[in-house]
Amino acid sequence: MWVLKAAIAVVVIIAIGFSAIIAVAVKECVVRPKDTTVDYDALSEKHKIRYKLRQRNNQYLYDKNPEDLSLTDKQGNELKAWFVPAEGSKRFVIAVHGYKCNGPDECSHLFPFYNETLGFNYLLPDHVSHGRSEGKFISFGARESENLLLWVNYLVERFGEDIEIVLHGISMGAATVMLANASNPPDQVKCVIEDCGYTSAFDIIAFNMKKMTGIEMPHIAKGVILACRIFLGFNMNEADCLGRMKDMKNPILFIHGTADPTVPFEMGERLYEACTVPKDKMFKEGLIHAYCYYDAKQEYEEKMVEFFSKHLTDFKLDN
Repeated sequence: MWVLKAAIAVVVIIAIGFSAIIAVAVKECVVRPKDTTVDYDALSEKHKIRYKLRQRNNQYLYDKNPEDLSLTDKQGNELKAWFVPAEGSKRFVIAVHGYKCNGPDECSHLFPFYNETLGFNYLLPDHVSHGRSEGKFISFGARESENLLLWVNYLVERFGEDIEIVLHGISMGAATVMLANASNPPDQVKCVIEDCGYTSAFDIIAFNMKKMTGIEMPHIAKGVILACRIFLGFNMNEADCLGRMKDMKNPILFIHGTADPTVPFEMGERLYEACTVPKDKMFKEGLIHAYCYYDAKQEYEEKMVEFFSKHLTDFKLDN
């Protein structure tokens, strides 16, 4: 009898320990952080440079007096976005930021080229649970892609059915635009740029857990996804970009640095190979996560122009 009791006690202890680990992992992965202050002194020199560039780029964006937009998601959260028009233009880009970031910090560096050089109206939303938007939890693209389609519908309803929309996402934003593209977006969405996106929520959570601990932890990643489904009401298995490649609707430009330590380059390669719609790629040797525009700006812009020339109506650089 004592052997049975001991075995039950061991199982209970293991279960409690596993549950505690899952709870900590959920908090770290999907709960909105209370403090988003950047510790400048802890940044690498390269990231300090980007931090200063972001401050400058953000101020440039704000100096354009962007319109402050709001809408409400299915869960009742108020979502916020900045919008800068381009007079007389029927072309729009929705620039989509990454994990635990916000629209301006991630994407204001793209604003001058899109808005002033290419003449695009520029929409810069904050994901749910990020930036100025409400919300408590992050779903790695599952809910974020649904909300992105709300912004697409907003643009169509406000500006007409004859507009053309580009979805351009970075990191988790790249996963978000791919998932939106796989969800039969309105016909006004013409093409997608994904910059350093991941294959799935499970893959990126498991990868970064191994990176932090040095140990393969797929069961913890699965536990996080299961806990979110049971207790938080969303299914991160829906954030499966690789599995949804067969459902993609519009052409995709894949961008990735080969030295990406956050979203491994092989994820970009797998996504590109699995893509069944018209596609192009810009894979940059030696570049790290979300730095392709910073470190290869001219090539990045040239690739964008080439891509748009193929997939937007009568697109020319001087229009």
